[in-house]
Amino acid sequence: MFRPMRRMKQQLPKEDCVRILKEEPRGVLAMHGEDVYPYAIPMDHYYDEESGRIYFHCAAEGHKIDAILSDPKVCYCVHDSGFTKDGDWALNIGSVVVFGRISIVEDREKVLRMVRKLAQKYYPTEVEVEEELKKSGHRVCCLELVIDHMTGKLVNEK
Repeated sequence: MFRPMRRMKQQLPKEDCVRILKEEPRGVLAMHGEDVYPYAIPMDHYYDEESGRIYFHCAAEGHKIDAILSDPKVCYCVHDSGFTKDGDWALNIGSVVVFGRISIVEDREKVLRMVRKLAQKYYPTEVEVEEELKKSGHRVCCLELVIDHMTGKLVNEK
């Protein structure tokens, strides 16, 4: 069902894909939009190693929610900031492409648990995480991406 990677020598092992998903702050979520146009939007994410799923927070309504309710199949792409090898100018960039199905998390306990973990990735202190959850936790929406297929690639830009 999913195509094999064409440039197999550049394929990253699963461990590197997981590392990129855990360490990098954001990626681009792509879905079917309205009027046959694709819709892609930058998103912060949290990769939950225990479940192997990716979580996002967002508003409970809007273009993204309408698109997800219409068709839950999505693609999510994340890349690292890259590195250069000693004596070389070319950037080496690792990226991960995930295909899967996304849904709205309905269980409020799970919503708060996952949004808390996501916030801990970004907020400087636990106190600020809890303050934000007190302020807006009651209205936050949480999305869960179940991964059907994941590939990673290391590209040298030379």
